Amino acid sequence: MTGRHKKWVHWLPVIALCLVIFLQSSFPSPELGPSFPLKDKLLHMAAYGLLAILFARACRETWPGRLYRKQLLFVSIGFATLYGLGDELHQSLVASRQAEGWDVVADFAGGAMGAFLYVKWVFARGRTAGR
Repeated sequence: MTGRHKKWVHWLPVIALCLVIFLQSSFPSPELGPSFPLKDKLLHMAAYGLLAILFARACRETWPGRLYRKQLLFVSIGFATLYGLGDELHQSLVASRQAEGWDVVADFAGGAMGAFLYVKWVFARGRTAGR
């Protein structure tokens, strides 16, 4: 596999999840499964945690050795949070949706947990000598 194709393999899941989040935000929120307190916030945390993991993985695999632990962590959290903020702005323009500041907080928390878990796992496996 060429270098250009290898990059696409790692970035496609990031692009796909961003597209799914964008499309889901363009329509009324579906009621899936049982309802419980803070369900919406937990779903936000899960989605943006996964986004941070996929983003960190893509960065790590396509730019090996360019990002140290803390840089990878902060860049991944930042990306997930900024995408969440952009999604809330998008929702504010959709007639059947509304933007919520607490959703951005949940996006940040999920992104932080996802990025932390990914970085912890990768560096615990010793994939980076001395970093």
